[in-house]
Amino acid sequence: MRREAAVILEFRTYRLKPGTSADFLRVMREVCLPLLENAGLRVVDCGRSLVAEDGQEEAYLIRAFASLEEHERQEREFYGSEAWLNGPREEIVSRIENYHSIVIETSEAAVEALRRR
Repeated sequence: MRREAAVILEFRTYRLKPGTSADFLRVMREVCLPLLENAGLRVVDCGRSLVAEDGQEEAYLIRAFASLEEHERQEREFYGSEAWLNGPREEIVSRIENYHSIVIETSEAAVEALRRR
């Protein structure tokens, strides 16, 4: 039986400044996600948390990578690019209070199960 290749999955959560979640998600979906995908980053899903922990507005971004090295390289290249720095960077960053990422190894089937249809 052939073993499926592992996929690196990143869950990034954002604690947003009060009253900014609608604008954050609009910019993320309309501007940032297309830039990420055009740069070759694989976006699995993004959205608003169903639970406001400690009453805070929160959102998430899930991305998949072929390897940890690919994750590091794509992050470095994207967040250093003119498209990001002169594009939606300020609209996104100005709405974030803080963020946290968890990176795990999983299967392609798990990634596809998380993809919003």
